[in-house]
Amino acid sequence: MAAGAQVIILGGGLAGLAAAVRLIEAGYNVELLEKRSVLGGRASSFLPPGGPEPPEPIDNCQHVLLGCCTNLMDFFQRTGTANQFRFYNRFLFLGPQGLSSISASALPAPFHLFPSLLRFRDLDWRDRWAIMQAMGAILRSRNPLPDQPLIDWLQQRRQTRRAIEFFWRAVLVSALNEDLEQLSTRPAFQVFRESFLRNRSGYRMGIPTISLSDLYSSRLLREKCKLRLGTHVASLKLSEHGIAGVCLRNGEEKMADYYISALPPDALAALLPETFGKEWPRIAALASLEWSPITGIHLWFDQPITDLHHAAVLGRTIQWVFNKSAITGKTDGSNYIQLVVSASRTLVPMRREEILELSLEELRQLFPKAREAKLLKSVVVKETKSTLSFPPGSDALRPGPETPFDNLFLAGDWTASGWPPTMEGAVRSGYRAAEEVTRATARPQQFLQPDLPTDPLVRFLSSF
Repeated sequence: MAAGAQVIILGGGLAGLAAAVRLIEAGYNVELLEKRSVLGGRASSFLPPGGPEPPEPIDNCQHVLLGCCTNLMDFFQRTGTANQFRFYNRFLFLGPQGLSSISASALPAPFHLFPSLLRFRDLDWRDRWAIMQAMGAILRSRNPLPDQPLIDWLQQRRQTRRAIEFFWRAVLVSALNEDLEQLSTRPAFQVFRESFLRNRSGYRMGIPTISLSDLYSSRLLREKCKLRLGTHVASLKLSEHGIAGVCLRNGEEKMADYYISALPPDALAALLPETFGKEWPRIAALASLEWSPITGIHLWFDQPITDLHHAAVLGRTIQWVFNKSAITGKTDGSNYIQLVVSASRTLVPMRREEILELSLEELRQLFPKAREAKLLKSVVVKETKSTLSFPPGSDALRPGPETPFDNLFLAGDWTASGWPPTMEGAVRSGYRAAEEVTRATARPQQFLQPDLPTDPLVRFLSSF
């Protein structure tokens, strides 16, 4: 079949968008169906009630790009928005003892970050030594990486209480949107390898200077892909060997040569006949997994409360502070602050007023100027289904792009993309699904981008 085959993609999150972009470039006819009125899925923007004046979209939660996210960066380059990020070479941590930072020194990787770790105010020499020993063990770990409870591994490696709370928890809960007690060593090791150890630039953080909705409003997508926003899919029509069509709630039926589902597993399972769960048990098992939530607290003050652009917060409910006014360069005298709480299970049952009161109390303790500032507006966003939780032993559930259907392929951060469920993992999964379409049409192409190169000393010292 020629490259001009028809492809329908279900879901307009990052995975579906990534698959669409690569297939469009390869000459396929792509139609993307998304139930919401905006693109981005769980990383999107919206116009909130009681938001800023004049009205402008805000992100459901702050998302960042790390230097090690090679496929995510490739996606934004292809959509023409890679220049809409502000990059930072220092990770700031605000703890009980004040402000600390992690940044690269003149030393080669994997030792480039160690001098700043030695100056970390909330860690003493026992904490720092324990962390460096554990990072050495991660460096030497062989593939496949071990899959055991992370908290057990940290205790076996004699990590101190402060090392666990002020370093491992601060980094990993935010990076993986999961509590340490629920995490496996496998994604945790990968985060540290890719961002802190493999390459000197892997840890650099890019923060969008525009809303996520603007990041996804690519001319490539809108001019060369048939976008159907606000379109609800009712079911998938099955044939003997594959998918025969997509039935919409309005009664319309869409047909294509190939289909990519970039939906969460529970949403995909809901489109299939109930009896099909027995024939595809993995999708049924995935549909029953727990989700990990994330909460974003958006605050607008009448005056600046801090000069910091961002900071990870140690030992509090608030985990990250992003000074959106400073990041975007807006200097109208007000101050837009966004707070992030990952794996925010304790906040889910709380009323928004309670979350706001707790957040403001902590923010005023961190930044005394906030006590003098007037809160103009506030929005609390609970994303209860942010990322699927894969506890130790469940990683094998993650499927690749293939399905029991000859013409249906899977994408999504929850699939086996080679990365944890992150934005990078979502884009990788979309690229992999698009690759499967090209193979099915006998015109195979490779879309996945290589990881950052492993620096020479890392190659000598490590097992990867």
